[in-house]
Amino acid sequence: MGRREVIAESRDGIAAAAGLASAGGRRIVGVDIARGLAIIGMLVAHAIPRADESELLVDGRSSILFATLAGISLGIMTGSERKTEPGHRADRVASIAMRALVLFLLGVTLGSLGSEVAVILDYYAIMFLFLTPVLFLPRWVLGLVAAVLAVAAPAFGVGEADPTAGFLAYFAQYYLLTGYYPVLIWLPFLLVGLISARSGLGGAKTQLWMVAAGTISAVLGYGAALLLPGITAEAHSGSTAEVLGSGGFVVALIGGLLWLTSPERARVGTGIRAVLAPVGAAGSMALTVYTLQIITLAVFAVLRDETGGAVEYPGWPLLIGMTIVSLLFATFWRAFLGNGPLERLLGRVTRTQR
Repeated sequence: MGRREVIAESRDGIAAAAGLASAGGRRIVGVDIARGLAIIGMLVAHAIPRADESELLVDGRSSILFATLAGISLGIMTGSERKTEPGHRADRVASIAMRALVLFLLGVTLGSLGSEVAVILDYYAIMFLFLTPVLFLPRWVLGLVAAVLAVAAPAFGVGEADPTAGFLAYFAQYYLLTGYYPVLIWLPFLLVGLISARSGLGGAKTQLWMVAAGTISAVLGYGAALLLPGITAEAHSGSTAEVLGSGGFVVALIGGLLWLTSPERARVGTGIRAVLAPVGAAGSMALTVYTLQIITLAVFAVLRDETGGAVEYPGWPLLIGMTIVSLLFATFWRAFLGNGPLERLLGRVTRTQR
């Protein structure tokens, strides 16, 4: 990755980790496209009509993709493969902590609207805070922490949080172990993203290593679930097999997108960037798009309840309409106004002094 790309992606710091646009300059196209796929995938997982409980490709993997990209953007903000000078580290950590607070409040607010969607932003914010002590550690330490959590955390992520344990104990149990996106089980995804960014995303070697390592991890995770009794890799099961399987799948996907959209593959990359430009636009302002999607789903859920089911929710017209509107909105906003509205607001509220 060139120096300009690193600076452009990190200017708004953790804004990128929330799916936000950078403050001008060049962006990492493959990362934006991957983030856009995550946002659209989560919408499909939330809104697609289901005849049964069969698992779809977007289930679980879309939000895992979103989380892994958060780790990548955190790595870019904190220096990518270049070390951040010690004097600047406190500012970066303070910016992350402030943004985590804003995202937590936004997540709780969106979760209270009645959309029937498990909102990820408040969990996401706590994951950011948990990563602040390890942001500048060597890759091998990050890898060791990720491996330990991937193996050990699922053993504790069972049952439900005890509401009689007191507020703080309940809060910790719910967010760290038993919630929809349990922080300790999901941290390996962010850590792998952080390691990937530390390895230099612009290099073909890193990109191909991501594809290879992700594929091997996916085979191990899904293979174990397929061949060994009592092992599951189902979406949101929180198992080690899911961490390896779905986590490996998204790492391979990100690596493949980075490789295909790299400037070194101009012919192929130009076509892919053109075809997926609306998806990349949505990815560049993911916080705005995600928030609008949750609000829209909440409105339709309320209308369904108020009309006794006369308004269909979820339904194919709603899903298709929201997908098209999301892509068109992001494309035109980015073309004429640049950064998304919530991305701009969050950047102004929590901008780091450099």
